[in-house]
Amino acid sequence: MAPRLQERYETEIRKQLAEELGIKNPNAIPRISKIVINMGVGSAVADKKNLDMAYDAMTDIAGQKPVITKARKSVAGFKLREGVGIGCKVTLRRQRMYEFLDRLVNIVLPRVRDFRGVSRTAFDGNGNYALSLTEQMVFPELNPDKYTKPQGMNITITTTAVTDEHGLALLTAFGMPFKAPKEKSKSA
Repeated sequence: MAPRLQERYETEIRKQLAEELGIKNPNAIPRISKIVINMGVGSAVADKKNLDMAYDAMTDIAGQKPVITKARKSVAGFKLREGVGIGCKVTLRRQRMYEFLDRLVNIVLPRVRDFRGVSRTAFDGNGNYALSLTEQMVFPELNPDKYTKPQGMNITITTTAVTDEHGLALLTAFGMPFKAPKEKSKSA
């Protein structure tokens, strides 16, 4: 069975975006192509257990095994050697992507402390959106007794949108809680 957001995209959101953005070609309607979750674990240089905990947390959050990211070059100031694992990332596509986005929008973001909405300006110019969470414990699937060390993550939502405005319209239709746009002051 298809995830609920995927069904909603096929039945409602595509039609709504075509009208709102004035797109006649059905293949030009923006859609989400993938979501990449990345955890940089700088403390893994000193203690390998931190990377293992981040790997386990990422597996629980994403529902699939992450890839260990390795240092590309040695940096003496950070006591870092080339090829040492310093983080993990996972790329979600298709059903897992829609399920993760549903949990992110409806469960995780409202649980963030002092949450007032995500930034409207975190687009890259091509309709892709990036946000970061400072605390992994906002995910309900993580056991707070097992994951004691706070760890942040970056989440990148890649879309087929051509402009930031199209990407904003797409993510708004999916229910992403953006901050209200700032009012321009009327000073002469």
